[in-house]
Amino acid sequence: MDSLPLTLLDAAMRGTVLGLLLLLAAVLLRERPRLPLAQVAVALALGLCVQVVSSTPLFEAQVPGAWRAPLVAVSVGNAVVFWVFAQALFDDEFRWRPLHALAWSAVAAVSALNCAVMAQTSSVFAPLNFGLQRAAPLLFAALAALAAASQWRADLIEGRRRLRAFILVTGVVYTLAMLAARLGSPRGQLSAAMAMADAAVLLIIVAVVAWRLLGLGGSPFGAQLFAPAPAAWVAGRAEKVCEAAPDRVSAQTPATAPPDPAEDRLADTLRRAMVDERVYRSEELSVASLAARLAVPEYRLRRLINQRLGHRNFTAFVNGYRLADAREALADPARRELPVLTIALDAGFQSIGPFNRAFKAATGLTPTEFRREKLVDS
Repeated sequence: MDSLPLTLLDAAMRGTVLGLLLLLAAVLLRERPRLPLAQVAVALALGLCVQVVSSTPLFEAQVPGAWRAPLVAVSVGNAVVFWVFAQALFDDEFRWRPLHALAWSAVAAVSALNCAVMAQTSSVFAPLNFGLQRAAPLLFAALAALAAASQWRADLIEGRRRLRAFILVTGVVYTLAMLAARLGSPRGQLSAAMAMADAAVLLIIVAVVAWRLLGLGGSPFGAQLFAPAPAAWVAGRAEKVCEAAPDRVSAQTPATAPPDPAEDRLADTLRRAMVDERVYRSEELSVASLAARLAVPEYRLRRLINQRLGHRNFTAFVNGYRLADAREALADPARRELPVLTIALDAGFQSIGPFNRAFKAATGLTPTEFRREKLVDS
C-alpha cells in the first residue's frame, strides 16, 4: 500500500476524532456550562483536538519547533487535564483548585521550552528537561488511575462504575503506549504507521466515551452523570442531608415507576436498618456488608439507593444519617458535656477530621459553633 491511501485514511480518522470531540464540547457547553465536570470535559476535548492536529506526521516534519511549541505544550498538558477529568468524573464533590492550573502550567512550560529551545541546543539542562517532559505523562497517568480506582466500591452509578474500568485501562495504556512510541522514534516524532495507529486508538476511545457521556442510543447514563447533583446526593453539602436523611428511605414508589412489591419490601427493610437499627454507626459499613445484612444481592441494593432514593455515592448516603445523628446529639442539652469527638465516633465517623469537614459543609458551622447556637437558650 503506497503512502497516499495511508495519508488519506489517517486524515479521515483524525477528522472523525475532531468532529466527535467538537460535538462533545459543543453539547456540554450548551447544556451544562457551569458544571465542573462538563468544563473539564470540554477542556480535555479541546486539548485533544490540538493533539490530533499537532501529531500529524506532516505537521511534525514541516512546522518549525518554535511554531509547534505551543501545540506541543497543550498536547503534553493533556496528561494533566486527563487526571483532572478522572477526578471530576468520579468525585461528586470535585471543585477546581489552584493545584490543577499550577500542574498544567508547569508541564506545558517545560514542554514548550523543550520544543522551542532545548531541541535546538546542546545545553547541559536539555536531558533533565526532556526527562521531566517524558515523566509527566507517567505521573499523571498514575494519578488518573488512582482517581478512577478510588471509592469504586462506593459508587452507585452502574454506568460510571463500568466507565471507571474503561478509562482506567484505555486511558493509561494509551498514554504509556504513545510515550513508548515517541521514546523509540527519532527526535520523538511518530512514524506514519504509528501516527495512524495513534489516530485509530484515539478514535475508538473518543467514540466510546462520547457515546456514553452524550447518552446516545437512548442511554440515560450521560444525562444522569452530567445532571447537577442535588444537595442530598453529596455527603455534607447541604443541611437537607442532615435533616431529611432518615426520611429518604421510603417505601413509596415514585409515580413515574410501576409498583414493584419486591423493591417496596427492600426499601422498607433498608429504612428499618438505617432508622431503627442505626447500622450507619458501624465504621466498617459498606455496600457489600449492608447487602449481606439485608440478605439481598449487592446490585439490587445499589440500584435501590441510586435509582429510587437518588444517591450517587454510598458514602454520601450513609454520611447523611451520621450527620443527622450528630446534629441531634449536639442539640441535646442532656449531652452538652459529651465531647464532640465522642459524638462523631458514636455516629459512625472514623475520625474527627472528616466529621468536622462534612459538618461545616452541611451547616456552615463547626460542630462546636452549632452546639453553642442550639444550646444558647437552654
